Amino acid sequence: MAGLFFLLAAAPVDAQQINGVPGSPSATRTINGTCLPSQRPPFGGVINFDAKDSKPYWPPRVVPPKDAPNILLIMTDDVGFGAPSTFGGVIPTPALDRIAKMGLRYTQFHSTAHCATSSFTLPVCLRQPGRL
Repeated sequence: MAGLFFLLAAAPVDAQQINGVPGSPSATRTINGTCLPSQRPPFGGVINFDAKDSKPYWPPRVVPPKDAPNILLIMTDDVGFGAPSTFGGVIPTPALDRIAKMGLRYTQFHSTAHCATSSFTLPVCLRQPGRL
């Protein structure tokens, strides 16, 4: 299995902060970035049998903190002959080549998970480091 990554910039971000009225569609929150995906906040509305007795609630939309870096993570698994030229494949991908030249490329990723593909391993490790 082949897992390919490139990461353009990484920096720690601030702690979680909610902006706007909680539960409204315009509410936003920033996350600290140590656990991805972030935990979804608990539902703050009320669900009853009749809509008029219910209270709507929208979870705050996740937005990057001020001065957050742009991060692009592209992950492929078992591409075979469809590998992009960026990583030695036969498919010409000049735009991807330009992006990769500006960032960091991981080309020797290996997973030792017994029952999971390499594409499944990354999200699990980010949520629970040390579990695999």
